[in-house]
Amino acid sequence: MKIFHSIHDFESDKKTILTLGTFDGVHIGHTAILKKLIQNTHNGEFESTVLTFFPHPRMVLQGKTDLKLLNSIDEKIGLFEKIGIENLIIHPFDEVFSQLTAEEFVKTILVDQLHIQKIIIGYDHRFGKNRTANFEDLEAFGKIYGFEVEQISAQEINAISISSTKIRTALEEGEIHLANDYLGYDYVFSGTVVKGKQLGRTIGFPTANIQLSEDYKLIPINGVYIVQALIEEKAVFGMMNIGFNPTVEGKEKTIEVHLFDFESTIYDQKITVSIIHPIRSEQKFESVALLIQQLQKDKEYSLRYLSGL
Repeated sequence: MKIFHSIHDFESDKKTILTLGTFDGVHIGHTAILKKLIQNTHNGEFESTVLTFFPHPRMVLQGKTDLKLLNSIDEKIGLFEKIGIENLIIHPFDEVFSQLTAEEFVKTILVDQLHIQKIIIGYDHRFGKNRTANFEDLEAFGKIYGFEVEQISAQEINAISISSTKIRTALEEGEIHLANDYLGYDYVFSGTVVKGKQLGRTIGFPTANIQLSEDYKLIPINGVYIVQALIEEKAVFGMMNIGFNPTVEGKEKTIEVHLFDFESTIYDQKITVSIIHPIRSEQKFESVALLIQQLQKDKEYSLRYLSGL
């Protein structure tokens, strides 16, 4: 897959079959569009091309600096590549770009710069300044500038309206399986293992304390989860706690993973964590002894669950 960090860097000697959007999560609704994109390349006559944006337009236009995203840029690149997209354009979104009228966007960007043969969009896609243009407008431009337009209906996207917002809500409410079903993969995040207070090792449950790579990445509701961690391309199962460790009067929110049958020192290493299944909400116990008892139950439950996969 070729990656371009601006529309203006894009180069190809073929016409393109294009789709565009923020694609936060690259969920199964997005995947339906992307697979149709690839099917329309006519075995190499055209190139499948995705135009996406960073920062997220809502962060720029609405000042929503508190908006949390489902994917980092690296995660998004990996998902597009796995699906089989040939060209990925990650264009910097800013106020100037947002002021392009619908026709300016179509003529100068889609036609002149990206050489589109066909554009495929979701049923609710809007574009241009103030997002005033819709599918019918795009069809009209297609007739003027000589490209095809295809719309993916809500019914085609797994018969339901899947959205990144619904997935964010599911994760924030602890509905991990629902979020994973909508995504089509286990929700994942990455970070660096840093030194914490090292309390876990004193009670027989050493943990990897994770510092996120991106501060805009959404982390699910506080609680305990069954996870799979990827460390130097090795997969290890474990259980993760997100929260404040109230039993030991924790003051800062942490993300800690206890890895099963794993004894290596991994400080300063990158770790990628996939969330498989929720165990329970975060609790405050009357004593550390009761916490240890619960952690042992959590581990036994996790191992039973994993044995059934």
